Amino acid sequence: MLARFIRPFAILLLLILGSTTPARAATVAQEVQTSWRLLDYIGVDYREAVASGKVINPLEYQEMKEFSATVSAKLQALPQTPEKPRLVAEARELEAAIGQKVEPADIARRAKSLAARLLAVHPVPLAPSVAPDLSRGAALYAENCASCHGANGEGPQPAFAQLDPPPIAFADRERARDRSVFGLYQVITQGLEETAMQSYASLPEQDRWTLAFHAGTLAYRDAAAGERIWREDAAVRALVPDLTALVSATPAELEAKLGAERAAAVVAYLRANPGAAMGQGGGSLDLARTKLRDSLEAYARGDRSEANRLALSAYLDGFEPVEAVLQTRDGSLMLRVEQAMAGFRQAILRGEAEAQLRQRLGATEALLDEAEAALAPEAETDIATFLGAFAILLREGLEALLVVVAMMAFLRKADRNEAMPYVHGGWIAALAAGIATWFAATYFISISGQSRELAEGIGGLLAALILLWVGVWMHGKAQADEWRRYIAEKMQGALSRGSAWFLFGLAFIVVYREAFETILFYAALWTSGNGGTILAGALTAVVVLAVIAWAMLRLSRTLPIGQFFRYSAILIAVLAVILAGKGVGALQEAGVVGSTIVPGVPRISEIGLFPTLEAIGAQVLMIIALIVGFRAAARPRPQPAPAE
Repeated sequence: MLARFIRPFAILLLLILGSTTPARAATVAQEVQTSWRLLDYIGVDYREAVASGKVINPLEYQEMKEFSATVSAKLQALPQTPEKPRLVAEARELEAAIGQKVEPADIARRAKSLAARLLAVHPVPLAPSVAPDLSRGAALYAENCASCHGANGEGPQPAFAQLDPPPIAFADRERARDRSVFGLYQVITQGLEETAMQSYASLPEQDRWTLAFHAGTLAYRDAAAGERIWREDAAVRALVPDLTALVSATPAELEAKLGAERAAAVVAYLRANPGAAMGQGGGSLDLARTKLRDSLEAYARGDRSEANRLALSAYLDGFEPVEAVLQTRDGSLMLRVEQAMAGFRQAILRGEAEAQLRQRLGATEALLDEAEAALAPEAETDIATFLGAFAILLREGLEALLVVVAMMAFLRKADRNEAMPYVHGGWIAALAAGIATWFAATYFISISGQSRELAEGIGGLLAALILLWVGVWMHGKAQADEWRRYIAEKMQGALSRGSAWFLFGLAFIVVYREAFETILFYAALWTSGNGGTILAGALTAVVVLAVIAWAMLRLSRTLPIGQFFRYSAILIAVLAVILAGKGVGALQEAGVVGSTIVPGVPRISEIGLFPTLEAIGAQVLMIIALIVGFRAAARPRPQPAPAE
């Protein structure tokens, strides 16, 4: 029976894992990067092909048509997502616009918009993990690039000037103003089809970023003036809150907000000193502010869909990375910020007046200012860091521990110790998978805020459904007669392979979900430094969890069998209700499930209670399912007729 129950969940798990294998993920990332690079090239170089509705360079124009067609084909081949139809439609509109020879400014806008939306749907690494060393960048440029592009980026040397197209001049300000460091990195990494620009993917990733930064400085030299502006003007720092924003921004974008002269100076300083963008304490919150303001601008233009996307990104990419740290320092403030940002998104969906939305933005920014003060280094104390690390691991680990210990106790009661390795294998594999996830997210791929919430939401709901079945089954065995009958039926042979793998799968799913969330929290804590204190808090939590596990296993030995199953069923049922609420809450934060606010209901995430009709409804449905299941399982089974 266990095998029949677990089979559909095993198939679902295999489909989820199979759709995100490393090889497939790497292929998707490569296609996304190639498409982004082509869009960047179109946005910058289309002006060399068309002017005033006429083709001025037939070869360049033909290249633009080919590149836009390639983008359409690559986006069509990407995995199916809710946003894919819009991506493909915009790519085909861009292709048609190029065919109609529309103005370069329009093509640049379309290409940039599509590139940004593509990265929002399929995130790829957008910035180096550490600030590049520009002295090494100069050496790499002299070794690999100067012979084609000139020692100072002035353009192709005579031996290469006849190439079609010729190597670009990095010092050309007009071209450079539309080129981001990320765009340079992409071309360095993958080369450029049908040109002499080869791929330098053999260079280490950090070297490619360093080379891109150096190439990006060749058109911008006035770093001294840029440093003064950067240090004196907080509004400028808010425009480039972190390294990701620095590598993604083009000088032209900054010119629109700072003016040509100030933007050129700031670009010169930051590209020559990228560490300056990494040293801002409120970088993530600055990103949240910027996204919220952009969201309001989109709302004012009438683009409600884009406004909602930006507001969601403000939370997932701007606030959530510091949420764990803020929780340890001021939990009530963290809750107020989260509720304010959720209210802002709800106001967009309801279509509130722009003036009201602007008021909400002001209130939210005031809360973000409070959060920034709470997150400042001077507000950090060793005891707060210790308690934060301790509470995170204890809270997240307790849910998984209760399920695993209940399974172990059950196997001991049933005298089925041969299945114990499957339980241990499940939770150990989950911890290993959690570590692998952290390693991959740190060094190979970028896990967006939306992807994190989707993983937590799907994992929570899947675990809740499995726990629903387990709780009902355990409640049905609470009667001593039922337990004796079960033992009589099962003691004749070993535990079936399907049932044993069910135990492995349950342990894996429950523990991996909690490990995934814990790793995200600890990664955020670790960025604040004080690693020794964080480790001390984590080790203390491990000791406490071990003591709880030992006490539960010891108590389970002394409990009568009926009480053991009754208490275990209640425990499993409570966890199923909690995970149902948490799963829907995570999907709401990812923007996949809508949110209908229920006034007056508190948010208590520890028990999965969220003030939304959808999350509360999921918990109510789970409670109803448990009640119906418990009653059905408690009905006495007909006794078999005695043998002749």
